[in-house]
Amino acid sequence: MTKTTLSPVIAGTMNWGVWDKKLSTSEMEHMIHICLENKITTFDHADIYGSYTTEAEFGKAFASGKIGREKLQLISKCGIAAPVPPLSSGQHISPNRNNTIKHYNYSKDYIIWSVEQSLTNLQTDYLDVLLLHRPSPLMQSEEIAEAVSKLKAAGKIIDFGLSNFTASQTELIRKNTEVSYNQVQFSATNTEPMLDGSFDYMQVHNIRPMSWNPLGTIFREDNEQTRRLKKLLAKLVEKYHFGSDTILLSWILQHPAKILPIAGTVNVARIQSLMKATELQLDKEDWFAIWAESMGNDVP
Repeated sequence: MTKTTLSPVIAGTMNWGVWDKKLSTSEMEHMIHICLENKITTFDHADIYGSYTTEAEFGKAFASGKIGREKLQLISKCGIAAPVPPLSSGQHISPNRNNTIKHYNYSKDYIIWSVEQSLTNLQTDYLDVLLLHRPSPLMQSEEIAEAVSKLKAAGKIIDFGLSNFTASQTELIRKNTEVSYNQVQFSATNTEPMLDGSFDYMQVHNIRPMSWNPLGTIFREDNEQTRRLKKLLAKLVEKYHFGSDTILLSWILQHPAKILPIAGTVNVARIQSLMKATELQLDKEDWFAIWAESMGNDVP
């Protein structure tokens, strides 16, 4: 069972740094405050974001904002070991990041070292949740469990989970250590975890799902699926008087697995509307209509 309490919608930081928005320290500090003001208190990180630079940039903003650690929750992921591109002036990463090919590393020492790096970069003493970023064919459940046990005993992590793991891969890890979360791709345009048994498995084992890319491709691609959904959403916006993004998050939140969507937007108006999804209850037929338009046919 989870020991952490996370906000119903989570702020995703993947695009805050050099990978996309290139927010300055003051801009990042402002984004943190905007999220907190709108009751989005959980921030999702990974050591690799920004080619291993975004955590440190967030940490500077967090420290600069003089925000009490008890006011927010920090998630981070480890395990992806990738080559590092040339850094901009003033950016620094650990000299141990000397990978020549992208791979996964879940040795006990590497997991512990990665968490300690994240704590230093984020300028905090603990992570609320540590996730293994992606499954590796070479991962050893016993060794992972040793690392998690040591980190929990030291107070460096509170809860432990996975990211992008299948039910069978999760079962392998659960053999030796408790798994509280699994972060998977899920949206109205990517419904696979709802259909392949992933969410069923998580409910049986008290694992809380998080969904990355919860708005899917609706606002980024123009194809038959997104056109069908946009046409329906236009009607639902008129019916419920909420924005399309709020309706899509509400659709996710109504699933009985109690999914936590991770929203990566830095648009202030959109951030202000995200938590409204917790206030919206779609009619059952409208919920199924979104699924039907995603598939392009009635439910089976």
